[in-house]
Amino acid sequence: MNKFLPITFLLALITTVTFAQEKKKYKVNTVAFYNIENLFDFEDDPLTFDDDRTPNGKDHWTEAIYNAKIKNMAKVISEIGADVTGTPPAVIGLCETENRKVLEDLVNDDALRNKEYGIIQFDSPDRRGIDVALLYQKKLFTPTNYKAHELLIYDDQDRSKRVFTRDQLLVSGMLDGEKIHVIVNHWPSRSGGEARSRPKRMKAAALNKRLIDSLFSEDPYAKIITMGDLNDDPVSPSVKEVLKAKDDRENMELKELYNPMEEMFQKGLGTLAYRDSWNLFDQMIVSTELTKKDFSSYRFYKAGIYNKTYLANPRGRYKGYPYRSFADGGFTGGYSDHFPVYLYLIKEIASEE
Repeated sequence: MNKFLPITFLLALITTVTFAQEKKKYKVNTVAFYNIENLFDFEDDPLTFDDDRTPNGKDHWTEAIYNAKIKNMAKVISEIGADVTGTPPAVIGLCETENRKVLEDLVNDDALRNKEYGIIQFDSPDRRGIDVALLYQKKLFTPTNYKAHELLIYDDQDRSKRVFTRDQLLVSGMLDGEKIHVIVNHWPSRSGGEARSRPKRMKAAALNKRLIDSLFSEDPYAKIITMGDLNDDPVSPSVKEVLKAKDDRENMELKELYNPMEEMFQKGLGTLAYRDSWNLFDQMIVSTELTKKDFSSYRFYKAGIYNKTYLANPRGRYKGYPYRSFADGGFTGGYSDHFPVYLYLIKEIASEE
């Protein structure tokens, strides 16, 4: 189910957390997020703008190409965190999925089938037909409540005209007997420029903050992970001013948020590249209760960017960028234009276990 790790192995992974010298063992589970870059089936949906992802569309999206894309996505998911925990993520948020069918095909791929992933997904009002979703290993995580929350945004020039975008998916459940809340996000893009589109993401952040505050109102010690493609960096106003996410886990007050991705961003790391610069739009942000160093229950341990060599473009002008799955109207054999992100939750176990 999950691997028990000796403290000496954990210390080899992380040096920022201090532990006692006696031998201890921990349960470790991975929580992850992945923008899987337009995982569309190859059939035309008359209700969405999916024409490019059809056999006769711009991307020449055939059944064979779709199956190759599914296999690539399943391979990546199957490997995130598995070198530490011995299993893929207990929970993984996804964005840019077209419908439930593509998720069913994904979890039934050979690389994931025996993990028995459950699916939580709602069709969002996004014009492109892309949604957010949550996959969870049924033997590790049991959902208790979930709901898609609409993000209401209106056009700057015409306030009566709604801008349809992705919902925010809030899932509460039990991870190995402990209550965890996960919010999966895909905030509005920077189309039209960062400054011009910023108000849309500020509204997305405000909705996210309301959801988080509602959880805190019920339980100030709630363990919350808000994750997703925010289309903003950890230092952007939506994250720093609206969510008020901190970059230091020390001395946090009750009902606050810690963003471990900010330190990575300050070091020049990113999850997607554009015009020879990196952005870290894909983030994992946790509540105060998860930052405590009392590991008698699950706590945050480490976050990271899953940027294995094979996920980077091997050649050409975009060498080193995420190896996207389509370009110039065709399938590249690649994966996504984003790298996945992840974090480890750990809990001390009794030595006799």
